[in-house]
Amino acid sequence: MGGEKDLRSERPVAFAEPMRGRRVFGTLLGAVLVLGIADSLSQPYLALFAAVEAGMQPFQVGVLASATGLGGIVISTWLGHRFDRAPTRFYIVLACLGGAAGYALLTVTRGFWPLLLLSLTLLGVVAVAFPQLFALARQVMGDSEGARWAAPVLRSGWSLAWALGPLLGALILARYSFSGLFWASAAVLLGAALMVLVVPMKVGPGQVTATEAVARVPLPRAPIVLLTLGVALFFTSMIAGSLVLPFYVTDELDLPASRMGLLFSACAAVEVVVALGLALIPPDWGRAWLVPGGMLLMTGYFAITMLSQDLTGLLLGQIARGAAIAVVGAAGIVYFQDVMAPAVGRATTLFSNATTAGVLGAGLLAGSWLEVFSYRWSLALCGATALLGAVAFAWGGRQLSNQTEDEGTRPVEPGPLVL
Repeated sequence: MGGEKDLRSERPVAFAEPMRGRRVFGTLLGAVLVLGIADSLSQPYLALFAAVEAGMQPFQVGVLASATGLGGIVISTWLGHRFDRAPTRFYIVLACLGGAAGYALLTVTRGFWPLLLLSLTLLGVVAVAFPQLFALARQVMGDSEGARWAAPVLRSGWSLAWALGPLLGALILARYSFSGLFWASAAVLLGAALMVLVVPMKVGPGQVTATEAVARVPLPRAPIVLLTLGVALFFTSMIAGSLVLPFYVTDELDLPASRMGLLFSACAAVEVVVALGLALIPPDWGRAWLVPGGMLLMTGYFAITMLSQDLTGLLLGQIARGAAIAVVGAAGIVYFQDVMAPAVGRATTLFSNATTAGVLGAGLLAGSWLEVFSYRWSLALCGATALLGAVAFAWGGRQLSNQTEDEGTRPVEPGPLVL
């Protein structure tokens, strides 16, 4: 890795050869798909492992889950800044190798404190790979024609991986227990690292160096905070809603628990289709309206679900949910990269960390609401949270737009803000 070139010193190259551009993007898409499968093989079953196999109490299980998220936020933020100074594949490879080592150690680790240490470090570092891959895609494809649809298609690959990974993980777990599941995750992470190593390291057309970016107008702190808050609130509502929904379906509507698999599978399928559809939207349409629009779709999902009396209504709600996740997940990344360009490492990491922060807060909120309110009212509060996210994001985007009009330039450098 030490011999990897600093991209800032390389002469920009245009993607004039369609075959080469497709080959580069195909490699990136394959890496995202393999990484997503590695991540989704074991992630849904880690809490079960901690409770059943390691004998942890519910509070300890929650601490381990939060520690993994916090470790990922801290490490991702640090490496996101380093990527902007010297873009490289090394951080993705490091995350995959660290994660593989972490899953291998899980096969022989059972105590709370060793598991906490693993969660903060080797398991947390896996979270680095997702934003770094999207930052790398933006870096190597630059402002080429394919760059405008890169993020949506890559995001669809991630959604597809998460539709397949948990099912594959369940089969491995049933046949080979937790040890087999963790070894499989480690092996797939090693495969993801190898795929990243073959991504051609070239600067895409239209990129500028970090030195040139320093001279640009700094982004104000308030709009970036509002944008980040909007994303965090959206994912808080999404995860909290997924925790409330099983109780609503089984206890309120008296449907069998097996229906949950159908609902989540339908949502994942819609995610893939909508993410691919976003690639067809012309770039001059902009994405400022897409993201809050997706958040409003999530609010609509909760409204439809609250009014549903049978499986048909619930499935209609999942269409809105899948579309909302795809729009915010794909268009949101591109929007952050655009307004913070050329700091694509920081931009993608900030978006990813906002999603993680939302996940961390969702469990506490959902648990508290279910203790106090009915299932329907809990869903309504989830919808209100998504609505607040849409307002915050739209407000932040409007402030950025006003500054652009006032100063006659597009601010792109985020200044000293660290989130």
